[in-house]
Amino acid sequence: MSAVAEVSYENLAAAPTSTATSSSSPAEMQSLEQLIDVSTKVLQQAIDLLDNSLVADDQLVVHSKYLPGSTIGKHLRHARDHFALLLDTITSPPPYILSYDKRSRNTPMESSRQAAREAILETIARLLEVVPKSRLDAPLTLNAVTPYEQTFQTTFGRELWFAALHGVHHWSMVRVIAGELGIQLEDSFGFAPSTLVARGTEAPLGKAKI
Repeated sequence: MSAVAEVSYENLAAAPTSTATSSSSPAEMQSLEQLIDVSTKVLQQAIDLLDNSLVADDQLVVHSKYLPGSTIGKHLRHARDHFALLLDTITSPPPYILSYDKRSRNTPMESSRQAAREAILETIARLLEVVPKSRLDAPLTLNAVTPYEQTFQTTFGRELWFAALHGVHHWSMVRVIAGELGIQLEDSFGFAPSTLVARGTEAPLGKAKI
């Protein structure tokens, strides 16, 4: 993806919509826009990390002393995968069957800043395209291994919320590894939105870049 453009969430209402979206209530549309806002801001934090904090690809693959088996690259890939799997599910023909246990380990984004940047920007672009055309209450069946096989009924909106909070969870571990490497991060990086609200702090992310 060569061009980098600023995308305003205010323009979402003007975006082409599917029949499902045209029948959505204003409250549902607002909820979808809020979920897009949180999700893209979480992913934008990873872009800011790659652009402004990391200076070498090697920093992506350094194994943590305190989080065995963890690297910054692995956390970026894993958190991004949850969004990608959810988007793949909701854009497939129904019934929507979702599993987060499908892992794509050892991908280029685990060891290349450029590959990580491209993969995350692609996910942001897909979110901005797919979410406004989706139903917040679209039913999904979630298959999980806990390690026992479990099946849950859920919705697209709930899983999009989970993907964003799951990303924050992994950014907090990225913060630990960055600290080991002496890398300074934004004060809001790795903190849940509810924590920032409680502190009266707004995450300094602005608009998503795609």
